[in-house]
Amino acid sequence: MKSELNKNYSELTEFILLGFRTSPETQILLFLLFLLVYMVIVVGNISMIVVIKVDSKLHTPMYFFLRNLSYLDLCYSTVIAPKTLANFLSNDKKISYNGCATQFFFFALFVGTEGFLLAVMAYDRFSAICSPFLYTLRMSQQACVRLVAGSYVCGCINSMIQTGFTFSLPFCGENRLDHFFCDVPALIKISCADTFVNEIVLFILSALIIITTTTVILVSYSYILSTVLKIPSTHGRSKTFSTCTSHITVVSLFYGTVFFMYAQPGAISSPEKSKIIAVFYTLIIPMLNPLIYSLRNREVKNAVKRILLRKRSFH
Repeated sequence: MKSELNKNYSELTEFILLGFRTSPETQILLFLLFLLVYMVIVVGNISMIVVIKVDSKLHTPMYFFLRNLSYLDLCYSTVIAPKTLANFLSNDKKISYNGCATQFFFFALFVGTEGFLLAVMAYDRFSAICSPFLYTLRMSQQACVRLVAGSYVCGCINSMIQTGFTFSLPFCGENRLDHFFCDVPALIKISCADTFVNEIVLFILSALIIITTTTVILVSYSYILSTVLKIPSTHGRSKTFSTCTSHITVVSLFYGTVFFMYAQPGAISSPEKSKIIAVFYTLIIPMLNPLIYSLRNREVKNAVKRILLRKRSFH
């Protein structure tokens, strides 16, 4: 029996991404919708990266982290969107075994890294508001680079563990994934082995990341709130806390969807629910993040105006 399983496992060279099982007409509409969203993601996040890079007034730790956030949003949506778009227009919805493993590895890497980066951004706001005199010392360029690098290292460790555990499972010839990309819940569901350990590992890793990062975020904002409330003027309190509202919005969207997708029992049991939630955090959140940070941030809007005025002066 074991040799038969190994034989079937070794013969599996590709998966079929079932995606959204709808009529051909609906597939075209979904293609157009996803394409529009992806174009907004690319334009929005590249614009944010360029604006922060070009405008010297945005060369601060806060915007250094924001530039990296835009890069991560662009990367993990690009890991998913092109293949999804191609599948909407094709009857051949196959992805190679190695391609599936690669897609999942980079997706888990970028999403995990973003979770840690959001915690770093909360710590940055805590340092700026609660310890302004020590801020430049704590958030030196070297310290900022180390914090971003640490986020990538943690995201990479998470990705390697999840990819290793998931793709060590035997699939015994069943290769139809009820999803639009290679994700752990869908892969676990088609395995012919006992997946209890994998589900526990998924739950523990997700819980550890969420608990660790949200603890940093909650502690940071509890100190920020305490400091803001001590400011005597209403205008002063509003101005100080306004630098945090965009980050709070992004954190709420990101962690809310990740929690419902990975860190609750039974998350694997509903493929249709998983697809809807997955669309939200793979495409909608990367689309919204640059809009949230640009529309609700006066410094970014002023930077865009300065760049546009500079271009006009050249003409």
